[in-house]
Amino acid sequence: MVEKCPKCLNNSIVKSGIIEKKQRFKCKDCNYYFTVKKLGKQIDDYIVTKALQLYLEGLSYREIERIIGVSNVTISSWIRKYNIKRPPHSSFHPVYKVFKQNELIEFMSIEENLKGSGLIITEFGDKYIMIKWERFKQ
Repeated sequence: MVEKCPKCLNNSIVKSGIIEKKQRFKCKDCNYYFTVKKLGKQIDDYIVTKALQLYLEGLSYREIERIIGVSNVTISSWIRKYNIKRPPHSSFHPVYKVFKQNELIEFMSIEENLKGSGLIITEFGDKYIMIKWERFKQ
């Protein structure tokens, strides 16, 4: 709810109809009519940070979108906004898997799953994201 009139800064405002799908307000002191800009959806900094980390680990915008549930266009805008640059490509490529806690424990208990590649595990809500770097096949 709007707390103050933008013109006289008094608190005596009332709703006064809807204009172009936006609530209209009227100040009872100065008779000024106004609407309030809708704020965009606010996304937690934790999600932004995780998306940027996954990008730096080599995942594509679409892969990150599938994992965290935020539009690939939004992810792209965060990367531009924070001027994130990936290191140059190497002979490795990332492969990711998403696990629940018990699935991760089971996966980690199998020794051959841990051989021959780099590995990072990051927590995201109630799931875990494991990223392995595997060599490109020649």
